[in-house]
Amino acid sequence: MPLINDTPAWARLAAHAETMAPRHLRDMFAKDPDRFQRYSGAAAGLFVDFSKNKIIDETLDGLFALARAADFDGWRTRLFNGAAVNVTEGRAVLHMAWRAEAGADFAALGAPVMDDVLRVRAKMKAFADDVHAGRRKGFKGDALTTVVNIGIGGSDLGPAMVCEALKPYAIEGRDARFVSNVDGTHLAEALKDADPARTLFLIASKTFTTQETIANAASARAWFLQNGGRESDIPAHFAALSTNKEAVAAFGIDTDNMFEFWDWVGGRYSLWSAIGLSIALYLGYDNFEKLLSGARAMDAHFEAAPLEENIPARLALIGIWNRNFLGMGGHAVLPYDQYLARLPAYLQQADMESNGKRVARDGAPVTYDTGPLIWGEAGTNGQHAFYQLLHQGTQKASADFIAAAGSHNALPGHHEKLLANCIAQTEALMRGQTEDEARAALRAEGKSEADIARLAPHKVFEGDRPTNTILMERLTPETLGALIALYEHKIFTQGVVWGVNSFDQWGVELGKTLARAILPQIEAGAGSGEHDASTGGLLAKIAEWRF
Repeated sequence: MPLINDTPAWARLAAHAETMAPRHLRDMFAKDPDRFQRYSGAAAGLFVDFSKNKIIDETLDGLFALARAADFDGWRTRLFNGAAVNVTEGRAVLHMAWRAEAGADFAALGAPVMDDVLRVRAKMKAFADDVHAGRRKGFKGDALTTVVNIGIGGSDLGPAMVCEALKPYAIEGRDARFVSNVDGTHLAEALKDADPARTLFLIASKTFTTQETIANAASARAWFLQNGGRESDIPAHFAALSTNKEAVAAFGIDTDNMFEFWDWVGGRYSLWSAIGLSIALYLGYDNFEKLLSGARAMDAHFEAAPLEENIPARLALIGIWNRNFLGMGGHAVLPYDQYLARLPAYLQQADMESNGKRVARDGAPVTYDTGPLIWGEAGTNGQHAFYQLLHQGTQKASADFIAAAGSHNALPGHHEKLLANCIAQTEALMRGQTEDEARAALRAEGKSEADIARLAPHKVFEGDRPTNTILMERLTPETLGALIALYEHKIFTQGVVWGVNSFDQWGVELGKTLARAILPQIEAGAGSGEHDASTGGLLAKIAEWRF
């Protein structure tokens, strides 16, 4: 399979990038009053402004040609048709089916899936309704008001992010806690003030063998039994999000409380599936359905819209332009909404685990950069942390700014200040500040000419830093669903163009394998063993301090 950088479309963009290098975004806006209207669009309740990227019509035409050279239309069709787009594992990728309506026609490798999806969703609804109505009680006859989700990776990041983002929609008196780290501190802190008679544990592991999750689950079970619960009470207080019926039963969980999901949904795309049970329990099933409906609206747009009008695809292609042709290795996700504080961490996994790949789908090494480094923080906190690098650092990065026009907590003046900072930062990153402007500002402050000469170089902002702005009227279950799906489809599109498999994650396996070999040595206080000098020395130091 030829690599994408061997195509005429890539060569055309590389040549075009050289002609764009001397141009500055500030000048591009000054010369084109229609730039904002032409380089923005809306879908599924989201408005996306691309105009503060270093693009012109020729850039987009070249990027659309690049996508077509990578057979974007073909791969998109295969995705929605349930073909094995996860080529290394021979699996379909159908997280879209989990948010589809009854009557949808999704099939994984030819096998219809919607009956199973609707069956599990109905079971999730019945379970959540029983908990909320008090029909499912704890061992003292109390309502189950605290949900502790034990998982890791996609079985944690997605539902944890959604529950945090949609706190204003939580059912009064309900609490959702998430435990992922095998560090015992995480579980201990989550259970510190929990009432075992009112706590429901969800063990989220497709295979029910994930080392960190099962270790945490076993300790949660021990805590429950040490604090008033009996073996016979476990079925009332534990449920499993898994496909391994035998392991679930061996743990003591009633398999009637097991919620299935299948290998055609990957972990980082699974919050829409049974993995989302914690969301339904915290927010109520109706709000979970609204989350699905928002994502479904974005799915419909992504599947039907041509490239030139396709918001996730355009976002993806502009990201490729910044990454591969303008040399930007990092991309910041900057939500100006405290409820979205966990979104950057969620997207770190979604993006970097998907497209952080060094070989193409056929195993050939790629000779160009793939997924960028993703990081971020909720505004305005980030402004007082790493924005210095965004504005004046030697390594340029692109960024997404995300905001809602309305707030759930309208303290006088707060949301206006938040929005002002959000929009101002995108303008500052685009415009920059010249030395003449810096000198004029210092002069207006009454500085001496000596001070002006000394300080002016430090106040120069190069500008010309690309950003996207994603706006919504209000952060709701629907708009959050659309936002997550927007990023899912962006990631898929970039993987198609880069020619990588966005749906496997072999890079996480080696460390797990080595950890299994090292664990017995740490437990036994063994010395260096058969390791390199550093690893052996660290093991010996740990043994010295622990035994």
